Amino acid sequence: MSERFEIGIDELFVVNVARTIKDKTTVFHGVSSPIPMVAMYFAKLTHAKDMVYFGGVSSAVDPNPPFLPPTTNDWVMIQGRTAMVTVDKIFDLAQRGELDRSFFSGAQIDKYGNQNVSMIGTPEKCKIKFPGGAGGCNLSGDCVNYTIWTTRHRAQRKGDRKFFTFVNKCDFVTNVGHVTPYGRREELDLVGNGPDWVVTELGVFDFDEKTRSMRLRYLYPDTTVSDVIDNTEFELIVHPDVRVMEMPSRAEVEVIRRIDPLGVRKLEYPERELSRRFTI
Repeated sequence: MSERFEIGIDELFVVNVARTIKDKTTVFHGVSSPIPMVAMYFAKLTHAKDMVYFGGVSSAVDPNPPFLPPTTNDWVMIQGRTAMVTVDKIFDLAQRGELDRSFFSGAQIDKYGNQNVSMIGTPEKCKIKFPGGAGGCNLSGDCVNYTIWTTRHRAQRKGDRKFFTFVNKCDFVTNVGHVTPYGRREELDLVGNGPDWVVTELGVFDFDEKTRSMRLRYLYPDTTVSDVIDNTEFELIVHPDVRVMEMPSRAEVEVIRRIDPLGVRKLEYPERELSRRFTI
């Protein structure tokens, strides 16, 4: 009998993000993206060996760093590279329809995959100001597909009030999804196809082909459909064949631990989430 092996939510999350990456594609992550950084490097070493990996704003091509740093723009991310390109060339690549995948998140995410990383409130009455999109608006419109990720799907409670990350409507649309306040992607003549996968600490989602709304596809071993619905403000579509996600192999998890000895993948999680463990 094979030995039981325990993994954390952080490792399973990385694998879920990496599974959205296909081999022989061009892939890019931007600033403040520790989980996509780990997931891209993991994918390059496992199932997507022939992907072209643009490593952050430094834009080193297929970097081979000795370890992954806490910031996605560290100098170490140009070590072992095969080439260097400037970040403006990444935007040119996307505008030509040649950037296959990128990664975006948001303080607010709606059912069509629009994300807000700009402000809570309105321009006239801003309650909270966020850092902004850092080029995400352009790339979300242009790259062929992109993955949305967040470790903050779980709604926050303050007294009797509940504050959602997955909202009915974003206060501000920074990164464009499938249907925006200004029209659908095809009406806006955008180059890219928009988000196709969403990975959170509660589940993995795709988008319904007809409505272009988010759809629950996979659950974690410790989450239920009710958990996801209770933490989502908009009416969520549930796939008729929703199931518990496939667990990674021990060898895959050991790759993650080897390339990320500093635990960069854990930086985005609320402390309570990191106590979640799974046996494979």
